[in-house]
Amino acid sequence: MLADTRIPGVRALFFDVFGTLVDFRTSVAREAERLLNPGGYRLDWLAFADAWRGEYQPTLEEVRAGRQPYVKLDVLHRINLERILPRFGLPALPEETMRELNLAWHRLDAWPEVPAAMARLKKKFLLAPLSNGNIALMVDLARRNNLPWDTILGADIARDFKPKPGVYLSACEALDLAPTQCMLVAAHSNDLAAAAALGLRTAHVARPNEHGPGKGERAPNLPVDVAGADLNDVADKLGA
Repeated sequence: MLADTRIPGVRALFFDVFGTLVDFRTSVAREAERLLNPGGYRLDWLAFADAWRGEYQPTLEEVRAGRQPYVKLDVLHRINLERILPRFGLPALPEETMRELNLAWHRLDAWPEVPAAMARLKKKFLLAPLSNGNIALMVDLARRNNLPWDTILGADIARDFKPKPGVYLSACEALDLAPTQCMLVAAHSNDLAAAAALGLRTAHVARPNEHGPGKGERAPNLPVDVAGADLNDVADKLGA
């Protein structure tokens, strides 16, 4: 039986992952340098990571709008990788290199406080990712960063991408919980707004450097149930 918490009725925490729990920018830059530098390529690795991430929402929108059938995020990441290579003067790379580079997203590092904070929250709540990332990707990030999921929910379950309502509601349904018994934890106000509109509770995690120094949300731009300076602060405020 899960313990009582400071937000009455909440039994499950759903997490945005990219940016909220893991630092995708410096991790992707590190992996790109590791894989391409030995071949003699000299790039602005952070700019490369930014460009790759910059294709993320436009590509998701093709699926959300129904112009493309649902495919796993790994597939979309590969499409976006091929799209940005010419911008950096990169030739067609060997297939093995492309495949390994695309798996950079499976090797992202968590923000420093996340593993310990997640262990605290695990004692009070059911935990699951509610991410646009596919299940295999979420499993690899969990094993790399000691993320103690009870289950993996999100895009691969809903066959759609946030902020479509079905992604949030399918997660609640999977655990036989009402939306009011679930809380989305995210560093992005638009994600929290979509969840709140469906009745979920909300917690904002400040990630002011998500997209580079000072390029992230220091605070939510809408009312939330909890707002924290980091995930440990959120855990404190949830009584974990």
